[in-house]
Amino acid sequence: MFVRVVVAIVACLLTLWVVQAFAKPAPWYWWESRVDGHKLCRQFDPGEGWRRAGGPYRDAQCRIPTVAPEQR
Repeated sequence: MFVRVVVAIVACLLTLWVVQAFAKPAPWYWWESRVDGHKLCRQFDPGEGWRRAGGPYRDAQCRIPTVAPEQR
């Protein structure tokens, strides 16, 4: 019984490790303020009052463009 539990736990951990090994980082985008036009380079929406102004990019300075994933 104990061996089955250990094998199940190891299998779950290996599965999680394999899934994470193929994960990609989120792309970066330029975000522009709707109030004053200020721009930020972020991976995620900074909140209300901001709109996406460019991207996607591969780096945190929004300099290296990347191909966007297909929209379904």
